[in-house]
Amino acid sequence: MLTIRSAQDRGVANFGWLDSRHTFSFGNYHDPKYMGYADLRVINEDFVDPGQGFPTHGHQDMEIVTYILEGALEHKDSIGTGSVILPGDVQRMSAGTGIRHSEFNASQSETVHLLQIWILPEQKGIAPSYEQKHFTEADKRGKLRLVGSRDGRDGSVVIHQDISLYATTLSAGETVSHTFAPGRVGWLQVARGSVKLNEHQLKTGDGVAIDRETKIDIHGIDGDAEVLLFDMVA
Repeated sequence: MLTIRSAQDRGVANFGWLDSRHTFSFGNYHDPKYMGYADLRVINEDFVDPGQGFPTHGHQDMEIVTYILEGALEHKDSIGTGSVILPGDVQRMSAGTGIRHSEFNASQSETVHLLQIWILPEQKGIAPSYEQKHFTEADKRGKLRLVGSRDGRDGSVVIHQDISLYATTLSAGETVSHTFAPGRVGWLQVARGSVKLNEHQLKTGDGVAIDRETKIDIHGIDGDAEVLLFDMVA
């Protein structure tokens, strides 16, 4: 069964310097029907103005994945990490027992466009940690590239949960397929562009809950599209 979460139905938060769309309940946006899906808790699409960002704040017991679409995001945290996250980078921060960090647009002239993803960890109270890896356009072009996983296989970042996160970029006419093992569900998020999931046409910002499906096909239909696919325990 495929259940579409349309982009225009997402929660909205606009603070002037930050324009954000919330797939699931977050901040002042609350919808009891959309509190997350399986171990996914947050998917926020954020546009941050030049030189602006999130001042130092804390997190605990959450796996936070940042996926940059355009621009650059500067990260600093309380465990000594300082980095700039660029398109193609996947950053994973495990909040664990507690971490404080800040995130700012590293440019004074260009907006940064990103997806921030929160995943519930399989165990509370782990030591905070940070990881960042780069995946090229060729890595993702016309294929489902594993970018995050429980065991860090195939060069993916380690996510402390039984979850596999894939990324793909598709041109019109390109197709990728994925098979779900028994007891697994999925969530597909269209980061940009247009695709067809089986027979359903999707656009930028659309999400889809995937349940009791053995196989899905993702077709590129209009220019370049970028898609994230989560494979999770039901």
